[in-house]
Amino acid sequence: MSLHRLGYFTILLAAIGTATTAFAQSTTTTTTTIEKRSDPLTLTPQQRTVVYRTVTRERRVAPPADIQVRTGVVIPPAVVLSPFPDSVYVEVPALTQYKYFYVNNQLVLVDPRTSQVVDIIEQ
Repeated sequence: MSLHRLGYFTILLAAIGTATTAFAQSTTTTTTTIEKRSDPLTLTPQQRTVVYRTVTRERRVAPPADIQVRTGVVIPPAVVLSPFPDSVYVEVPALTQYKYFYVNNQLVLVDPRTSQVVDIIEQ
C-alpha cells in the first residue's frame, strides 16, 4: 500500500471512529411527573355550615352547569377558582390552602396545586 493510500485510509478510519464515538455518546432524558393526590379534608358539620353560608352570600363567576364533580376528580382548567373570604379562614384555618367554586347548589373545595376536588358541601 502506498504512503498516500495509507494516509487516506488512516483518515477514513479516524472519521468513522469519531462518528461512532459521537453516536455512542448521545443520551436520552425522560422526565416523569408525579402529582401528589390531595390529602382528605375533614370538616365538622358546623364548619361545613359556616363555610357554605358565608360563601354562598357572595356571587362569583359560575362554571358551566353541566360540569360533573366528585371528590378526587381533577377539574378542567377553565373553571375559575376563588379564595375563601377571610372570615372563613378565621373559622376554619385548614381551608387556607384550598379554593372553591360554586355550581348546582354545591360548594366545591379544590386543591389549587393539583386542581383536585377535595370536598363538596351541599346545602
